[in-house]
Amino acid sequence: MGIRSRIIHEFGFISGNLSVLLSSWILINLVAGIPNTYFSLYVEELGGTPFIIGVISFTSFAALASVQFLGGYLADMYGRRRLLISMSFGVALSNLIFAFAPSWEIVVIAVLIQNLCLIHEPAIAAITADSMPEEKRGLGFSLIMFLANLASLASPLVAGTLFLYFGTLEGVRIGFLIVTAFYLAAAIVRIRLKETISSSGLRLSLTGLFKAYPQALKESFGVWRVLPRSMFVLFLINIIGSFSYTLIGSYLVLYTTQISGIEEYEWAILMTWLTAVMIIGALPSGKLVDKYGRAKCLLMSWLIYVPFPLMVLWEDLTIIYIGFLLWGISNALFMPGYLAIEADLVPKELRGKEIGCNQFVTYLLMAAGGLVGGFLYENTTPSLPFILSFILAAFCLLLQAMFIREPTIRQ
Repeated sequence: MGIRSRIIHEFGFISGNLSVLLSSWILINLVAGIPNTYFSLYVEELGGTPFIIGVISFTSFAALASVQFLGGYLADMYGRRRLLISMSFGVALSNLIFAFAPSWEIVVIAVLIQNLCLIHEPAIAAITADSMPEEKRGLGFSLIMFLANLASLASPLVAGTLFLYFGTLEGVRIGFLIVTAFYLAAAIVRIRLKETISSSGLRLSLTGLFKAYPQALKESFGVWRVLPRSMFVLFLINIIGSFSYTLIGSYLVLYTTQISGIEEYEWAILMTWLTAVMIIGALPSGKLVDKYGRAKCLLMSWLIYVPFPLMVLWEDLTIIYIGFLLWGISNALFMPGYLAIEADLVPKELRGKEIGCNQFVTYLLMAAGGLVGGFLYENTTPSLPFILSFILAAFCLLLQAMFIREPTIRQ
């Protein structure tokens, strides 16, 4: 089989909705990391403290959590496409508030608005799973991650260059303006998406939206009565792991630049290194997920990740680079493994509700993680969130090893 024939054989399933989604994600990931690279330092420039950064993280994930049930319910009841497209424009325009925020209080408002617009997340996840062939899920999800990370490779370096020329405040503002333009382009591309399920055909009014929430809540929690127990255990591992990560996520740049003594531009190089590792590992990880099974790859992902929080505390640049190497490999294995096993275990007609419920609780725990991490970082010792994160990650590894086995039947 020639190279061209092999490429068509392996990746020919990337067409229709998947090609539209990939195009939009590439546009988004080309620029998303530019303002995010120094976002915590940006908040400090606007008068925030480490605890205020935690408050912003809490607001972000709490807002995300509040719309996940409804987003999942609407994705299953009214269809994925309409919700996804309209909210994509909302997310894009909300970046303008970040760009012109005069104080950290306005950043809180921007975070709230943007994350409420992310009500479309269950619809994106559902339409992606709907459009992915069962036998190609591992490769498909890893390809998405590969292309998204490849697109984002230059973002930290662009952020670092803006930092050198304009400083933190103006550099991040310019970054958000660039993000606005590219996100609008991605929203326009998504207009080409095709619906994947038969919806109710009803038009949804604002009144109907609020009336739908209790029913969305009931049906989203109800899916766990019919899903396999292993999916529920995976859900528990995911929410604990997410809490573990957000304990430290917003404070990695603070700890490495303010305590470990790494230069701010070196942080941009470090983030580029992380992205490069995920790019190199993405496609091989997808093949491993399809060939050797989702459960084994998820177990390996946790095993590799566990030392990372402690390695950040080493305050040695070489050790930190090794830690980010492990984090990158872990991410490359985890994403295709988790998304593939989730698609295997959850029937198509329940995906929106399951994803909505899953993400609601996940984001709620991430909101708490950001707040707890900020409080501990500012009021105890900066190392404590990292130690606690390590302990929780080790617990996730234990649960994965004890309870998760490869699905015998795939949806």
